[in-house]
Amino acid sequence: MAMAALRREGRRFATPLISPNPANVFRSSLIPSEEPVLSGVRCISTQVVRNRMKSVKNIQKITKAMKMVAASKLRAIQTRAENSRGLWQPFTALLGDTPSIDVKKNVIVTISADKGLCGGINSTSVKISRAMHKLNSGPDKENKYVVLGEKAKAQLVRDSKKDIELVMTELQKNPLNYTQVSVMADDILKNVEFDALRIVYNKFQSVVSFLPTVSTVLSPEVPKLKDLVVHYVSFYSESGGKLGDLDLYEIEGAETKAEVLQNLTEFQFSCMMYNAVLENATSEQGARMSAMDSSSRNAGDMLDRLTLTYNRTRQASITTELIEIISGASALEG
Repeated sequence: MAMAALRREGRRFATPLISPNPANVFRSSLIPSEEPVLSGVRCISTQVVRNRMKSVKNIQKITKAMKMVAASKLRAIQTRAENSRGLWQPFTALLGDTPSIDVKKNVIVTISADKGLCGGINSTSVKISRAMHKLNSGPDKENKYVVLGEKAKAQLVRDSKKDIELVMTELQKNPLNYTQVSVMADDILKNVEFDALRIVYNKFQSVVSFLPTVSTVLSPEVPKLKDLVVHYVSFYSESGGKLGDLDLYEIEGAETKAEVLQNLTEFQFSCMMYNAVLENATSEQGARMSAMDSSSRNAGDMLDRLTLTYNRTRQASITTELIEIISGASALEG
C-alpha cells in the first residue's frame, strides 16, 4: 500500500518537474492567470538547431556515398580514356592540325555531362563554345552547334536556340563503347553540313584538374574549293601533315585519293569523338569526386559549428530554468 501511494504521489509531482517552464507551476499558486501561459517556447531554438544538425548529417552521408561512386567509376573510365588517345594521334600526324583555319560553315560539337554536381566542367565547355562561335562569326559565315549532354543544352538554349542543329543526351546511360560513339558521329556527318567540325571537350589530366580542349576536323570538300585534287596534298602539308606520303603507296581498287581522304576524315571524326567523350566522362567523374569531397568537409565543419551552437543554447536554457526555479522557491519562502 505504501509503494502504491508513493507511486501516486510521484505521478502527481512529475508534471511540474518536467514542465518546460517550471516557474509557471509556482506562479500559478500565487497569481491567478487570466491568459493561458504558452509552454515550450524556450525549447524552439534548440529544436531548430537539432533539426538542422540532422539535415546536415544526412547531406554528409549522401555526399560521401556520391564520392565513393564517382571514385569507382573514375577507375573504370580512366584506363579506357588513356587507351583511346592512340586512336586519333596518327591522324594528326597524317592530316596535321588546323585549329585556326577560316571557313564559312563551322559546326561546334560541345560535349558535356547529363548530370550536375561536378564542378565547372560543363560551364567551361559552354564558355569555350560561345567564344568559338563569336570568334568565327561574320557576315558570310555560318556557325551551328551540335550539343552532346543535357547540361550544355540547358545553357545554350537560353541564347543560341536557333543555332542548335542537333542535340544528343543520355550518353552514359549505357557503358560507352566505340560502336555507340561511331553511330552518333555518323548521324552528325549525315545531318549537318560543315566545312570544319570543332570538338570542344575537357581533357583529363588528374582528379583535381582538367584541360579544356578544341579538336578540329576538316571536311574533304574544303581543299576542293580550288577544283584540283593536287591541293589536297599541299593544303594538309601546310598544316604539318604528311598526306603526300600516300603517293608512295599503291591504292587497291578503283578508289582515288579523294575517296581515300573522305574515308579517312570520317574515321578520324569517329575516333576523335570517341576519345573526346571518354576524356570528358573521366573529367566529369574526377570533378564530381573532388566536389563531393569538398562538400563532405564543408558539411563536417558546419556540423561542428551547429554542435557548438546547440550546446551553448542548451546550457543557457538549463541555466535560465534553474534561476527561475530558485526564484520561485525564494518567493514562496518569503
